[in-house]
Amino acid sequence: MKAVVCRQWGPPESLVVEEVASPAPATGEVLIDVHAAGVNYPDSLIIQKKYQVQPPLPFTPGAEVAGVVRSVGEGVTQWKAGDRVIANTPWGGYAEQLVVNAQRVVPMPDGMDFATASAYVLAYGTSLFALKDRAKLQPGETLLVLGAAGGVGIAAVEIGKSMGARVIACASSEDKLALCREHGADATIDYSHENLRERIAALTGGNGPDVIYDPVGGELSEQAFRSIAWEGRHLVIGFAAGEIPKMPLNLPLLKTASLVGAYWGNFIQRDPKRTREHMKELFGLYASGKVHPPVTHRYALEQAGQALRDVMERRVKGKVVILPRG
Repeated sequence: MKAVVCRQWGPPESLVVEEVASPAPATGEVLIDVHAAGVNYPDSLIIQKKYQVQPPLPFTPGAEVAGVVRSVGEGVTQWKAGDRVIANTPWGGYAEQLVVNAQRVVPMPDGMDFATASAYVLAYGTSLFALKDRAKLQPGETLLVLGAAGGVGIAAVEIGKSMGARVIACASSEDKLALCREHGADATIDYSHENLRERIAALTGGNGPDVIYDPVGGELSEQAFRSIAWEGRHLVIGFAAGEIPKMPLNLPLLKTASLVGAYWGNFIQRDPKRTREHMKELFGLYASGKVHPPVTHRYALEQAGQALRDVMERRVKGKVVILPRG
């Protein structure tokens, strides 16, 4: 089978596509024919040895896939050949086939295509966990989303709206903000030329947002936090700007506000029962039409490096996917 292979730590351009041996499922595992693989910002970190968890070299990046079960290992009874499924995995998704623990597999909802399915679970699972479990977002509260036109950003906009929040979407261009409005944002801020703090104050009557969803980091984090509401919650999701901010600790003190981490990848390992509840809720939201990931770009397996470069440099909106089988 063909797979994208990382043989040395480095930029996306260092990735190669190779013929590798087809895997076989061991006890408790499922072999999936991959029809689509979601492209996520952490994939660009893991190939540069900058992520929280690192595999040994060589390896194949890719953390979420959608496809069809080809075979199952001993002891697997909940899946069978021919089942349409979604799977999440630390790495291995940018390939024609993937072996994954059966507990990491969920059924594809009826009516969902492979590309959409591969773009759904990670981004929307992260946002649901962050907004519901960590921030405890309430109806009527104001949610500010940084990097709102990206994969997790759009997910936060949609899930925030489904929870009854007023959503302010922030992004770096008008075309990105247009996408946010299409997906439910009540107000928008273009921080490429608007003063973020002044616009937040104007849109919130000086009160600030109750919850800040922050997958960006960098200088925007502190600017947003300085505008947070009394007893606000600032969700730390990631650092797409490439810089981990150093927040002055007097800021949460002054507003009795909280900096709240939301590491979904660890959550799903520590709390499988709650994860299953989240998956049921996510698929219910999709079936109701309240959320729908915008898949804006599709790449061939040989274009995986370009897909990651586009995500790294924030040149794309919504979600992008790799189609290993064309």
